Amino acid sequence: MLVIAVVAVVLIAGLLYLLDRVLKAVQTGRRRRDIVSRMAPAIAHAEEQAKQKKQVKETSSALTSVLPSIQQPEKGPRRVA
Repeated sequence: MLVIAVVAVVLIAGLLYLLDRVLKAVQTGRRRRDIVSRMAPAIAHAEEQAKQKKQVKETSSALTSVLPSIQQPEKGPRRVA
């Protein structure tokens, strides 16, 4: 009888531990979904900015290939005389 009681206590403790891990996993998943839903507009804005920067860079390089006289000089170390 004592062995059955000990086994039952160990079994209940194991089930409570598993329940705790499952609840933490569900909470983590919920938190990650919330973060993704809040980050979606920020990600879209960052991608739009990156696209605009790329277009500006392509336009600038196309312009300097047509008019090489307005190329930006390479900036090297400053020389003090």
